[in-house]
Amino acid sequence: MPVFALWSAPRARSTAFFRSMAERGDMTLLHEPFSNLRDSGETDVDGQVFRSPASLLAWLREETRNVNVFLKDTADHPFDEVLADRRFLAGTRHALLIRRPEEIAASYYALFPPMTINAIGMERLCGLQAAVRDTGGTPPAVIDSDDLLARPAATMAAYCAAVGLPFYPRALTWDQGELPEWRRSARWHTDASASSGFEQRERTYQHTVENSGKLARYAAHHRPFYDKLYAQRLNVTPWEPPAAADHQQTDKL
Repeated sequence: MPVFALWSAPRARSTAFFRSMAERGDMTLLHEPFSNLRDSGETDVDGQVFRSPASLLAWLREETRNVNVFLKDTADHPFDEVLADRRFLAGTRHALLIRRPEEIAASYYALFPPMTINAIGMERLCGLQAAVRDTGGTPPAVIDSDDLLARPAATMAAYCAAVGLPFYPRALTWDQGELPEWRRSARWHTDASASSGFEQRERTYQHTVENSGKLARYAAHHRPFYDKLYAQRLNVTPWEPPAAADHQQTDKL
């Protein structure tokens, strides 16, 4: 099986997406492994510790043929080693999760006021898309996080169809609580820890693009990249779960 990678703009509900993938029960999960390597100098997978992007990428390329692997990471920092690994880019089933840059700016600033213009991440997602295209790999599926909240079943079904995974409706809900995989960066994932599904949470922020020139400039820089990706987002249509088929799969796990 190929590796399935979700590359997300920050604050785009990617941890809820990860939580849904964990609920499937058929994946080996890596939560922000490249971010962990950058911030902590290591990341682990089922007790195996990696201390460099090169060693992790080699494992993903060479040692995952008999397991389903899903990883998610965020584009608020560069992932140059990933972009340089053409074999990984070509052999992985990628997806890009996007959110309106104006919303990302306010949400990110509330947690980390020293943020830079690159933290919104949409430009890097376009760069990753181009890098995958240059290798001849399968074009990344583009997921709009608003669709994920408004139509979670249809959106996750469309994602699974795009990357070649079976869709399990039961994975749309889960028990509240923190997963060990995101404990290192728990303060960024409080909404996901408190959720039991893809839930819209209203937030009021003191600093927004309406009253902060800095955030307005940051969002404006990323808006063309967002618009480009938004035009390529998955077509999400109404969907009804095949209950019997999903129950059969549940019995197998």
